[in-house]
Amino acid sequence: MSEPKTIERRIALRVHNRKSPRRRINLPAEQIVYTNPEFLAQFTTPTGRILPRRVTRVSAKVHRQITREIKRARAVNLLK
Repeated sequence: MSEPKTIERRIALRVHNRKSPRRRINLPAEQIVYTNPEFLAQFTTPTGRILPRRVTRVSAKVHRQITREIKRARAVNLLK
């Protein structure tokens, strides 16, 4: 690959090729239970929709657990 022609382009190349920061958030497994609706409400919108992983910044495994527990809490009317 050839070198960028101007300094501005060289700076832009470095900025855009920079590694993105680690986004994962570690959550204790004890808190992810359907009997804890205050905690599960952090992962839903005010209308009750489940927020996506890219917004909540949790791993796929934890997101599946959160989704499962939110659905359980809805089934027993602890959560909207």
